[in-house]
Amino acid sequence: MKVLKFGGTSVANANNIELVKNIVKNSKNKTAVVVSAFGGVTDLLLNAAELASTHNEEYKNVFLKIEERHISTIKELIPVSNQSKVLSKVKSELNILETLLEGAFFIGEITPKLSDKIVSYGELLSSYIISEYFIAEGLNASYKDSRELLKTNANYGKAAIYNFEETNSLIQNYFNNNNQITVLGGFIASSIKGDSTTLGRGGSDYTAAIIAAAVDAKSLEIWTDVSGMYTANPKLVKQAKAIENISYQEAMELSHFGAKVLYPPTIQPVLSKGIPIAIKNTFSPDAIGTTITKNLDKNGKTVRGISHIENISLISLEGSGMVGIPGISKRFFEVLSLAQISIVLITQASSEHSICVAIDANDVALAEEAINNEFEYEISLKKIKPVLVENDLAIIALVGDSMKNHQGLSGKMFSTLGKNNVNIRVIAQGSSERNISAVIDKADVKKALNSLHEKFFEENIKQLNLFIMGVGNVGSKLLHQIKQQKKYLKENLKLNVRVIGISNSRTMFFDEDGISLKSWESLLSKGEKANKEQFFSKVNSLNYRNSIFVDNTASEVVSNTYADYLSNSISVVTCNKIACSSVYTNYSKLKYLAQKYNAPFLFETNVGAGLPIIDTLKHLIASGDKILKIQAVLSGSLNFVFNNFSNKTTFHNIVKQAQEEGYTEPDPKIDLSGIDVARKILILARESGYKLDIDEITNKSFLPEESLQTTNNNDFFASLIKFEPSFQEMYTEAANKDAKLKYVAQFEDGKASVGLQHIPKGHDFYNLEGSDNIVLFFTERYPNQPLIIKGAGAGADVTASGIFADIIRIGNF
Repeated sequence: MKVLKFGGTSVANANNIELVKNIVKNSKNKTAVVVSAFGGVTDLLLNAAELASTHNEEYKNVFLKIEERHISTIKELIPVSNQSKVLSKVKSELNILETLLEGAFFIGEITPKLSDKIVSYGELLSSYIISEYFIAEGLNASYKDSRELLKTNANYGKAAIYNFEETNSLIQNYFNNNNQITVLGGFIASSIKGDSTTLGRGGSDYTAAIIAAAVDAKSLEIWTDVSGMYTANPKLVKQAKAIENISYQEAMELSHFGAKVLYPPTIQPVLSKGIPIAIKNTFSPDAIGTTITKNLDKNGKTVRGISHIENISLISLEGSGMVGIPGISKRFFEVLSLAQISIVLITQASSEHSICVAIDANDVALAEEAINNEFEYEISLKKIKPVLVENDLAIIALVGDSMKNHQGLSGKMFSTLGKNNVNIRVIAQGSSERNISAVIDKADVKKALNSLHEKFFEENIKQLNLFIMGVGNVGSKLLHQIKQQKKYLKENLKLNVRVIGISNSRTMFFDEDGISLKSWESLLSKGEKANKEQFFSKVNSLNYRNSIFVDNTASEVVSNTYADYLSNSISVVTCNKIACSSVYTNYSKLKYLAQKYNAPFLFETNVGAGLPIIDTLKHLIASGDKILKIQAVLSGSLNFVFNNFSNKTTFHNIVKQAQEEGYTEPDPKIDLSGIDVARKILILARESGYKLDIDEITNKSFLPEESLQTTNNNDFFASLIKFEPSFQEMYTEAANKDAKLKYVAQFEDGKASVGLQHIPKGHDFYNLEGSDNIVLFFTERYPNQPLIIKGAGAGADVTASGIFADIIRIGNF
């Protein structure tokens, strides 16, 4: 014999009930079909009862909704020729329900006994209607009132079977004499006196399990709206997968910690009998689902699932007066028990100085009052402090039978949470080692679940969530490169790179599932008005794991937001040099925040675009080498200008060309004034371990003062035309020495300078072509023959590739 249970979503409407019929008709064995109330009807019944008990006539409208749901379902499901009998029976029952609600209205209260009577009509009506539909469809089916089989105590609202021998005997006698499909309502039963009772939360599952255990069923199938128990909540973790096989103990742990497809007490009646439980999807009946058995899957994963409970509060009792005093724990737990408050998690310091428990947030006010009253005397003597309450928390748990045989799981769990700035308030692990639980902020649940799922279930594929500000020259190239390399990164580097948010100076756009890089431009054009503060607020509120803020702008305002991102464990990648060349205190603060909050702050493209200059410098320092001197041509735009400037061209035209081809900043004066090069050598000096500020760098500008004082590009270019003779004079002077003009940065003995120099033949800088950069590192290990880094130092493509490399570097941390 098989027992099939269908939940409220499975019988929510006529279409769904038809799916149920198609599943049931394939059953070749004697079958018990346990059904819940039509989806949402139980809530309507409770609402109607509550309204009626407060003399609110709105209950009548709620009752009409209940009536309409059932009548319309009958008319949709059952042929007209068969409807009369069914409609008559259902309307008769609805009349009784209406009378009960009227009674509550007149007396102005609702007792637990009356509430159970009213709520029972959800299952009574659904099971009868479904049984009649099965019969009309030609199935060998019958209806049975569960109240005639399940006998409970009088604990209304959460009744328990008072005598399993009697209940089992009633069930066995009935099914021994019926060789057909029997439809029964779950959740409902009757007391010793014959009054309607309900089995509480998960009652329909419990009904099915009791019947399955009583008849030694071949299996218990629980049909719901998901394809089994998942490795995590699929609504929060999109990569979650159904668990094909799981043990009773693992299922109970996962269910206790929020896996709502199964209620823990459901397992108890079938546990001792070893009856398998199958969790199946009514809307995808061919899906494998989850099979729960007593046999362990020896070849399965160590961690079988990750679950959580939200709306948790911590209650802590502490004080020096607790140390070594017998009975404190007894009194603490007893007072909670008397208040009927369930404890979800317990932890106690070995010093006996404190006891901490996690409870449902709805019970926190009652718990606080009860405990403070119990320990009022000790509190008055200041031996114990008043109860400390912490709200807005959640519990997250790793579950698996084999966890106790695997070392390092706790370390892996907590390090993963720590890397994503998920603060752990309390830790608990049972002696069975089947469960490791941690209390965290409720706001961090989604990030914690996804981080742990990625670590334990996703074949080490790490997801990076990017938020990109600036999608012009460099930003658009970066998005193209991400799109082009997405598949390669996933297959070869185990990185899944998603762009969640983008912004330019006008609009910004977010997609929590990842922006399509095929149509990002059109999506951005339809986005909301750009706002840097709101952009950060959105990034922070999404609270994604492995979040990276990418700044492709040259904006000082944007650079001022880095501290906010880093302080919230959001990594920062930037080609914007302003932050790292700002006052030293700001630079050091950003480095400190990156370390404190485990949020990498990478800016390789600040110097040399895509060239690995800063990374090489870091490796030299980390390996114990010391920088003696740095000589460099660090401006690809200036190198382009002076490589192409001659007595056959004009300085103005070459600078204009450099701007148009994307070698310079939007404001070319930033490059030509030398400030850009000064910032770069400053960054290298700081990364070499020296405290230096921009005003300490000697800048020997070749531009006339009038050009430097211009306030817009038009005036600047006009000044270049005006001073063309002086530029030609510079060129002629160098040519006469058989030298080339190069804008050189130098750092030595703690001092830095930038300026135009005559580079003679034979020098490492002489043959530097196009927009290339070159850096010479003279160190203790390379004192005479410097370590040389040379290559393209400007251009949108190479800068984007450098930013991309920093993003990948974070992914590999």
